[in-house]
Amino acid sequence: MRESLHARVPAGVRRAFFRSALAAGLFASAHASAQDYAAREVGGWTVAASSDKRGCFITTEYDGDGETTLLLGLDIDGTNHLSVLNDNWSIKPKDRLKLNFRLSNGGYSNHAAVGMVSKGKKGFVTNFEAKFPTYFAASRFLHIYRGKVPVDQLSLAGSSAAVAELRRCVAFYRTNPADRVLDKGRSTPIPKDPFAER
Repeated sequence: MRESLHARVPAGVRRAFFRSALAAGLFASAHASAQDYAAREVGGWTVAASSDKRGCFITTEYDGDGETTLLLGLDIDGTNHLSVLNDNWSIKPKDRLKLNFRLSNGGYSNHAAVGMVSKGKKGFVTNFEAKFPTYFAASRFLHIYRGKVPVDQLSLAGSSAAVAELRRCVAFYRTNPADRVLDKGRSTPIPKDPFAER
């Protein structure tokens, strides 16, 4: 629940979101072409397109134990996903947990998250209400707790400029849908499932 600011956020984290977030290759860099958004550095954050070209993300890495990686993704349909990973963590993929998230302007208590692994780093992924990127951009920090145990305390310096650029990236893919990019160069129709029984 968005404490003192907003209505209750749905308790469950949608399965479809996790399938798309994990399949999208959260940390893949966009291959440059005339129809791609070119990855860039903004305010200490990397801004890039997701590998499926159906959204974009901002990410940064922190010094310290395990070199925590923080990623905020935003899809063209308005959904968002937040991933936090660390080399020292023992979370297993698909572990279900409840975490408390504190921003300098509010927070979310007992918020559902799911374990994941990306490039050997373990962590979790979750999603929030549609306005979360705005709150993230306006916040000075993100503190995460598992009950009373601190998970990490992260500075969000530079996030305002990074989220503004993230929105520009997403707008680019709204204007240039991924289907057009993926279909480019196909000479014959390809069945949706070429392995389906006939």
